[in-house]
Amino acid sequence: MQPVSLASYLGKKNVVLYFYPRDNTPGCTMEAAEFSDHEQEFGRANCVILGVSRDDCLTHQVFRDRHGLSIGLLSDPEGEVCRQYGVLQEKETEGVKRMCVVRSTFVIDKKGVLRHVAYGVNPKHHATAIFAVVRKLKS
Repeated sequence: MQPVSLASYLGKKNVVLYFYPRDNTPGCTMEAAEFSDHEQEFGRANCVILGVSRDDCLTHQVFRDRHGLSIGLLSDPEGEVCRQYGVLQEKETEGVKRMCVVRSTFVIDKKGVLRHVAYGVNPKHHATAIFAVVRKLKS
């Protein structure tokens, strides 16, 4: 596994950067599968899809293999990138507080300009909605 920098896409690709809570959960699997199913369409729109969670690289590999995912999955175990994008939120379950990732998506154009932000998204048909945003960007 190697580090990924959004700067490497500047001037080359639009980026869909989506954050999700955990590998192998129903909603996260649905969302990743939909993005993978539409990856070629995003590619024709000169766009790369990157999913980010706090899971480690080995968990990502199992997730990718188990569900036949083709999109890039990035690991942020310490939550550093999640904090930079403001997607970590404290939740309390049964009296226990912990930091959780809010399902969120950012569309960044080839110039590095943030063009669309969605927090608390519903994973069902989310890829289709984001593709509509990407299609409006200049290739």
